[in-house]
Amino acid sequence: MVNPVSRRLDKLDADRRTRLFESAAEEFAAHGFDGASLNRILEKSGMSKSSLYYYFDDKADLFTTMIERSLAVLFREIGGFDPATLDTETFWGAFEELYRRAIAVVDRNAWLVQFGGMFYRLRNDPGQGSATGRLFLAARKWVTLIIERGQALGVVRTDLPQSLLIDSAMSLLETLDRWVVAHWSQLGQAEKDALPHQHIALFRSLISA
Repeated sequence: MVNPVSRRLDKLDADRRTRLFESAAEEFAAHGFDGASLNRILEKSGMSKSSLYYYFDDKADLFTTMIERSLAVLFREIGGFDPATLDTETFWGAFEELYRRAIAVVDRNAWLVQFGGMFYRLRNDPGQGSATGRLFLAARKWVTLIIERGQALGVVRTDLPQSLLIDSAMSLLETLDRWVVAHWSQLGQAEKDALPHQHIALFRSLISA
């Protein structure tokens, strides 16, 4: 489900939207989330404060929306994915391949890791972290579709309540993502190359039939 803020944002002139996100990205990259100034973003982008608050609730909402848009670009670069196309032979291998493509994209766009670190620091903030929930709701929908498809194929376990499987997979997904963001700069290429097999193996151990 598309949130109302996103629908309003889609009506914003494309050039103005691009200037806003480029200005915001520069500001967050230079100063981090806490140090970023909405006034500087407004000055760089040429947007008024009243316009900004029409499209976003606050700085956390702007940052989270920017992350959402960045991830959309990332997913387009990685390539499309439809759980309905998976079969028993391709189910787990497809996720390893997607992971490999993601690592290649992140290697070319180091700012994704930097912004990932900011995202999780924001998520840990009780006063502002609620904005990050949208991304996890979207991820949960995908995890649900994947688990349902896996159960239909007989490759995902059915001996536990589906909601428990989804909660467990989401917890593992966030844990692995946090770990990768925190340790990315310390990983050598061989270690990065091993991540898809290692991490998908953890999911298999958790939910496979």
